[in-house]
Amino acid sequence: MALLQIAEPGQSPLPHQVKLAVGIDLGTTNSLVATVRGGRAMVLPDEQGVAMLPSVVNYSEQGTALVGRGAQAMSADHPSDTLVSVKRFMGRGRDDAAAEASRAHYQLAEDDEGMVRFVTSSGEISPVQASAEILKLLHRRAVDTLGNELDGAVITVPAYFDEAQRQTTKDAATLAGLKVLRLLNEPTAAAVAYGLDSAERGVIAVYDLGGGTFDISILRLHQGVFEVLATGGDTALGGDDFDAAIADWVLQQSDTETPQPGQYRKLQGRARAAKEQLSSDTSATISLDGLTPAGGAVALTRECFEALIQPLVKQTLRACRRCLRDAQLDDAVDNVVMVGGSTRVPLVREAVSEFFEREPLLDIDPDQVVAVGAAIQADILVGNRPEGDLLLLDVIPLSLGLETMGGLVEKIIPRNTTIPVTRAQEFTTFKDGQTALAVHIVQGERELVADSRSLARFELRGIPPMVAGAARIQVTFQVDADGLLNVSAREQATGAQSSVTVKPSFGLSDDQISGMLQASFSHAQEDKQARQLAEQRLEAEQLLEGLENALAADGDALLTPVECAELHAEMKRLQETLDDGELSALRLQTEQVGRASEAFAARRMDNSIHRALAGVSLEALEDGERK
Repeated sequence: MALLQIAEPGQSPLPHQVKLAVGIDLGTTNSLVATVRGGRAMVLPDEQGVAMLPSVVNYSEQGTALVGRGAQAMSADHPSDTLVSVKRFMGRGRDDAAAEASRAHYQLAEDDEGMVRFVTSSGEISPVQASAEILKLLHRRAVDTLGNELDGAVITVPAYFDEAQRQTTKDAATLAGLKVLRLLNEPTAAAVAYGLDSAERGVIAVYDLGGGTFDISILRLHQGVFEVLATGGDTALGGDDFDAAIADWVLQQSDTETPQPGQYRKLQGRARAAKEQLSSDTSATISLDGLTPAGGAVALTRECFEALIQPLVKQTLRACRRCLRDAQLDDAVDNVVMVGGSTRVPLVREAVSEFFEREPLLDIDPDQVVAVGAAIQADILVGNRPEGDLLLLDVIPLSLGLETMGGLVEKIIPRNTTIPVTRAQEFTTFKDGQTALAVHIVQGERELVADSRSLARFELRGIPPMVAGAARIQVTFQVDADGLLNVSAREQATGAQSSVTVKPSFGLSDDQISGMLQASFSHAQEDKQARQLAEQRLEAEQLLEGLENALAADGDALLTPVECAELHAEMKRLQETLDDGELSALRLQTEQVGRASEAFAARRMDNSIHRALAGVSLEALEDGERK
């Protein structure tokens, strides 16, 4: 009898069969696709041998999307139809993105759901659709180069992307026909590339300054394990802001009023060229032809340019300082990896070197390092490396929790927790006879729901009617490797269950993203006091409600009229203190009501024992003891 063959774990049934997978760096300014061939990761160029694909999509022709350099060339003539830096709008709300859209001369469509949609000659276009067009072209480039359909792709995202931004990125990939193996944080991808190509081990800071986003991550590398200790950044800070600073300076120097959208796009392009020139030269000339009636040119020195961008560079260093504090490092950082085209600016390299007190690693092209790391991870995930010699441990950037009574936040998964992760916690009901539970999922570092971001809501029904506090409901939070959240609630006695996959329609604004952590520090004492007050209010309300029910049932039978009046007076004073909202007075009066009701509670307990024992003979009790 023939023996059945079983493949080695992680290896394809045919040892010679290599699966095709790619890593995609979906960037704000440029995008790349890379793969592993012959054991070496490499970026895939287009027919002209150019690897970088400008992340620009033009919709000036009805029903047609032009992507890349061709779209970029049409930007000045068709500004409202040409979407650039669309990554900045992924998962964003319309109100949040209005100011940035205005600066980019986009016209936003009205949307009842509050999502961003751009008005173009081809109709209303969402950031997901535009990103999908970029991914389609990279997908096609990979298939044409590799000669077959792909088995999967790893797509990188900024480490600070929230659930909405990650989900919309995944939606764009699905729309482009890609099978997403994993969403990988960009700094982690860079660490993958450097961790496999060098012998360095220890703690690494990954400083990622791209065209439109900034990320800083602190990682520990040891024996093939990449653990993200902490992460931070700004989803609306990058090289595009350097270009805007130069463009605004040129307008001031030439005494030019706000130009037309097409002219401003031309100016941005010239500002970008000047910025790139100043990475090697000490001065650059910016032409004003076509921008002002008189034409001419202005000269920009490297010294002036550095003065313009100094506040932006300092902003990145503040994020680095917060991230180091979050990582709680005992030792200094061993290496600094520079990622993103904007790290070519000499001032950026000098500032980062001075901040971390060491020269940064620049062995791999900073424009390509993220795509290379994603390709290596994709090669592992499809099973081309059966040894599975790499483990990635990413973290979530903001705490996840749910609302409890009194508008308080109970954190289930704290920020900087390694993912994937599953955490469960038991909760109970607030009122007697409660048969349903409203689960409100929130995100953030503050103590009150009002100061946090709402992610989703769902209800658990079918809870058996019991006294308050008797039910046992287990709520489970599960964050997968892509940073996407699933929450479920299960009543232990009946098995009744309900769940929700958190997929918000739009994400955090730039101010919210950058401010949530800062707010948690600056309002720490205030939040602590607010939580104490809320908890005390909840205790007082429960005490009043319980006493009112008890007095209605047994007050006349167990209390004299004088005792009843005195207890009602104390309860009235507690209600008045509750309305005033002063913590110490509320705590004091709650204790006073507790003491005033002790005799009543004791009589009720004695009465309950007498009723329970009524009709039970002494012989029966003795028989029960003997058994």
